[in-house]
Amino acid sequence: MAVIGDGALTSELAYEGLNNAGHLKRDFIVVLNDNKMSIAPNVGAISTYLSRVLTGRLYVSFRKEFKHLLNQMPGGSVALRAAKKFEEAMKTLISPGVLFEELGFIYVGPIEGHNIAAMVETFQNIKAFKQPVLVHLLTEKGKGYQPAEENRVKYHGVTAKKVAPRGSKTNAKPPKPSPPNYTKVFAKALIELAQEDERIIGITAAMPDGTGLDEFAKIFPDRFYDVGIAEQHAVAFSAGLASEGMKPVAAIYSTFLQRAYDQIFHEVCLQNLPVTFALDRAGLVGEDGPTHHGVFDLTYLRAFPHMVIMAPKDENELRHLLKTAIEYPGPAAVLFPRGSGVGVPLDPTIHSLEVGRGEVLREGEDLCFLALGNLVYPSLEAAEILAREGIEAGVVNMRFAKPVDANLVEEAARRVGRIVTVEENTIRGGFESAVLECLAERNLLAGISVKCLGVHDVFAPHGAPAILRKLEGLDPEGIAEAGRSLLTSSRPTAPPVLVHGETRAAR
Repeated sequence: MAVIGDGALTSELAYEGLNNAGHLKRDFIVVLNDNKMSIAPNVGAISTYLSRVLTGRLYVSFRKEFKHLLNQMPGGSVALRAAKKFEEAMKTLISPGVLFEELGFIYVGPIEGHNIAAMVETFQNIKAFKQPVLVHLLTEKGKGYQPAEENRVKYHGVTAKKVAPRGSKTNAKPPKPSPPNYTKVFAKALIELAQEDERIIGITAAMPDGTGLDEFAKIFPDRFYDVGIAEQHAVAFSAGLASEGMKPVAAIYSTFLQRAYDQIFHEVCLQNLPVTFALDRAGLVGEDGPTHHGVFDLTYLRAFPHMVIMAPKDENELRHLLKTAIEYPGPAAVLFPRGSGVGVPLDPTIHSLEVGRGEVLREGEDLCFLALGNLVYPSLEAAEILAREGIEAGVVNMRFAKPVDANLVEEAARRVGRIVTVEENTIRGGFESAVLECLAERNLLAGISVKCLGVHDVFAPHGAPAILRKLEGLDPEGIAEAGRSLLTSSRPTAPPVLVHGETRAAR
């Protein structure tokens, strides 16, 4: 027995499974939980098709009345047999189960999914069937909990409610307003840019609220598309729009973009099309578990020619990098984390930045942190910790993982000779690999000490982001400790010097 939600029927993988099961013709039960919702309300032709359930109910009512009428007529039994054939024809026209029956399933339903007795009876009756059966259940998302029934999108998932401790003062000063979260900053920036350029299109895969594009849709309803739970189609659709001169922005959770790996390759990068990937929830996401951590995007996106990858250090830089990505004449990805920003002021206007150019935030003669994205500020804190110990650490906001700022990497290698790369991505093949490749290409590895910080080569568990970063050594204390260990494990007697175009530690 397999259970599937109606929202998942927007994905081709669901039909591949149904097609395979229908072909095998073995005893197999599929339960379709139809609540017209995934996380947001379902969209698309399949959702509309399943909504014909009401017609199916009318058909059942009509069927009962018609049988009663025939029984009252002379020769009713003959008429009933003829009506049976008519019934099958009518079912083909109006039943929501025709699609599944054509795939080789016996369609049962629709059944009230909150009626336990009816469901038990149904499953007892069909468990002896020797061919595939699809049971169509109608349910209500949030059933039994009024707030969820009234707001099914907001209460898709719930968190523990914070309760003030006993004895707390009710007249205490209200807390300072927290910084806006990255998603809202992204949405507002995209709206602002779209007001200037009518070619900008917003695309999401069943996550209009989660990506902030619901706000974009209110202002530009004709330039917004929710394609359902179908990231593959979202990317291919974006490529089609880009090929016709539009500027599509595909706002997709980092972990979900993996579903469209083949489309990124064939439809976007191979054709060098200007598609912008706005990857929300990049890095360690937290309480959604191992499936939702966006810690692989840097690695798999770096492999594609033409792709530009950038990550902002704060919410203000996100706005500028978004404009940079949209104006770039090829594929570009902007990676930003879940949650609140740093709290920096926002520039009055959005401007683009030079592709592949980072910035030095702090000078240091003992070692240098090359940091990317939301780990730039923790790296600055780590530098402050080390400064109190007499260790001077430089900090560079690299901004771009591809192309990496090779000049800044070379400068750190020649001037300091001790580098710590810091990223919230898997340690395999990400930003640290870009830095090491750069050093190797410029023949700068000799005499250079490099330590790479990132997510270990395991699937990160469920947990609050702050806790997970501490476990991975990506909090300020962990970054500072990496700097200390680099100094103690390999301290050259003098900074590297240039010898015949190469570097080596001075003897």
